[in-house]
Amino acid sequence: MSGAPIFPSRRLRPSPFTERVSQEGVSGYTVYNHMLLPSVFRSLEEDYHHLKKYAQIWDVSVERQVQLEGPDAHKLATLMSARDLSNAEPGRCYYAPVVDGKGGMLNDPVALCIAPDKFWFSIADSDLLFWAAGLAEGYGMDVEVSEPDVSPLAIQGPMAEDLLVKVFGEDIRSIRFFRFKWFEFKGVQMAIARSGWSKQGGFEIYLPDTKLGTELWDAITAEGEPFNLRAGCPNLIERIEGGLFSFGNDMTRSETPLEMGLDKYCSLDSDHQYIGKDALLRQRDEGVKRKIKGLIMDGEKVSPLSIPWQISEAGHNAGFVTSAAYSPDMQANIAFAMLNTEFSENGQELTIQSTIGTHKAVVCDIPFAV
Repeated sequence: MSGAPIFPSRRLRPSPFTERVSQEGVSGYTVYNHMLLPSVFRSLEEDYHHLKKYAQIWDVSVERQVQLEGPDAHKLATLMSARDLSNAEPGRCYYAPVVDGKGGMLNDPVALCIAPDKFWFSIADSDLLFWAAGLAEGYGMDVEVSEPDVSPLAIQGPMAEDLLVKVFGEDIRSIRFFRFKWFEFKGVQMAIARSGWSKQGGFEIYLPDTKLGTELWDAITAEGEPFNLRAGCPNLIERIEGGLFSFGNDMTRSETPLEMGLDKYCSLDSDHQYIGKDALLRQRDEGVKRKIKGLIMDGEKVSPLSIPWQISEAGHNAGFVTSAAYSPDMQANIAFAMLNTEFSENGQELTIQSTIGTHKAVVCDIPFAV
């Protein structure tokens, strides 16, 4: 199947930026929320080095919005989110894990409070809209659940702010981390947030009109030369270094926020009630049996994995690797691993069986010290 084309259909939805992404020489895609997400342009390592120095423009329209609007929008948002959104304020973004009744992760969206009666859940790769619609119906809430025509375009990298100032003006600098403001483009108001799936700093522009996709892309790239702007995408190496987890890879419905070290984003000691809270409280009281950790691995450079790699120690199952890459800056293979707690102490030595052979690894904290 390697190199085989993806057969198009209506199930694989287009992006407002696909034409420009193709022209910029995308060389790899993955499927995400029934859309194509660019995964590499020149190479993982070349894209990685560029992202850390300059500015990149990313088509992340796969981050679909689940919109809650109406008198009970706030009520539904708080019921869905393990993060307490009771006092959510317009103009703020909230990393908001969503779990099922057993505490398993369903998604880890960023919730944007658009207005007291309107929220966007900017989702990772799962059909959260059906969960939201089911809860609204089951609880008899007066709220409309929909997916609006909103497609994020990210500008990431250390030069991202200066680039966007050229396009939208100095007020870009006033946007605080995980906040957003409204800016006009071609007569259309769009939210711009200081956020994004990298640790290099940047912004996400929430384009509310598919027809403007090419014009928005071109307006930004027209100012890009002083910032060595290139098309890019979320980078596997950079996200592992920075401790950014990928839903569907590093966590699934089989994992809980507590196992993922996301306790601080879950309301456990307040009066906030949400789906799955009782299960998380029980797990906290009993103690987690496994946890996500970092690994530094020896051996040849590893490639992205499509299935978990098993980890052992002295003949015992210790867990599995969820994501791995070679870090040029660390000059080592690095990985995330879900480890049984008895094997999760820093400095613990483990053995990994990968697709290219056996590796020795040492457990460490996340994020990595680059």
